[in-house]
Amino acid sequence: MKCSEIIKNLEEWAPKEIAWQKDNVGLQVGSADRNINNILLCLDLTSNVIDEAVEKNCNLIISHHPLLFHPLKKVDLQKDKNSRLIEKLIKKEINLYSEHTNLDYTKNGVSFELAKILELKNIDFLIKSDSNQYKLVVFVPQSHIDKVAEELFKIGCGVIGEYSNCSFRTKGEGSFKGSEFSNPSVGKKEAFEKVDEFRLEVVLDSWKLNSAVKVLKEVHPYEEPAFDIYTVKNQNSNYGVGAVGEYDDYLPVSEFLSLISKKLNAKGFRYTKSRNNKIKRVAVCGGSGGEYIRAAIKSGADAYVTADIKYHDFHDAEGEILLIDAGHYETENPSLNEVERRLVMFLENKEKIKIFRYSKSTNPIIFFNN
Repeated sequence: MKCSEIIKNLEEWAPKEIAWQKDNVGLQVGSADRNINNILLCLDLTSNVIDEAVEKNCNLIISHHPLLFHPLKKVDLQKDKNSRLIEKLIKKEINLYSEHTNLDYTKNGVSFELAKILELKNIDFLIKSDSNQYKLVVFVPQSHIDKVAEELFKIGCGVIGEYSNCSFRTKGEGSFKGSEFSNPSVGKKEAFEKVDEFRLEVVLDSWKLNSAVKVLKEVHPYEEPAFDIYTVKNQNSNYGVGAVGEYDDYLPVSEFLSLISKKLNAKGFRYTKSRNNKIKRVAVCGGSGGEYIRAAIKSGADAYVTADIKYHDFHDAEGEILLIDAGHYETENPSLNEVERRLVMFLENKEKIKIFRYSKSTNPIIFFNN
């Protein structure tokens, strides 16, 4: 199987278009046309990760954090660590693919997996994305309504939350009169015609619009299909920031902190006092989520689990919410569970490609205990 097929599958779930605009996600090093032997998953790329990939005959490494985050100005093998990693990947003929903030912002991505490993239920986004969808309305003769709808569904139109193939259809009558240069598929040129038509409506993500219009024109029977495009400001059910969920019963704070330590394998973490002695509703954001503390409080959460929190943020949150900095690596590493699960499902009965998790930690932070 080619690398491009694996990338396509992953990006149908976590599309590059939802990533932070300054992020650099996708194929970092290698060729999308390369046939893949095995796959190694990791949070960060290091020389040791490449060594393990070689050992396990993996010629595709999928990392969360991009190796090439900033523009590459030179390849200095003597002074630059990243340059040496790039050289090593190329010499060993290994592809590197990274899904970073697109995995952060997608449903069942980084924050959802963090919420699941903390055993939360009824999980939803802390902040849902909005204003990144369109509604496409097209007028189709009755004979072609199902074909047009089917082709739009194939490219991802009509997805609302956990439902696909969503559309609305209204029957009506269309009219037109072609010029002497027209070539109508129904009726005659220069004649006023009336046709039974359907108004077909579907929602779609903004980055699918060009493909949808192209498909529409290819399958629509009319020489000049009539369609409208509307901006939709609705919240998007499938993309957003952070996650929030709850427990069936209240947990004492001490029990909740122990759960975090155990489930995230966190050897030490920082937290501040809470307004409550018990925890039921919890907000999370894998990685650096300090900017969403107010959103967590507004959501009614008793606790907020994230990483990279500033000193003054702890001051501001004290007494309002149990604020926990559980570590960047610790809060993002669970996301590899879902990446692995989806790859296993995709490759099942197709290829003898094995999927491995890097056997060690790439966390550079060491805790000192006196």
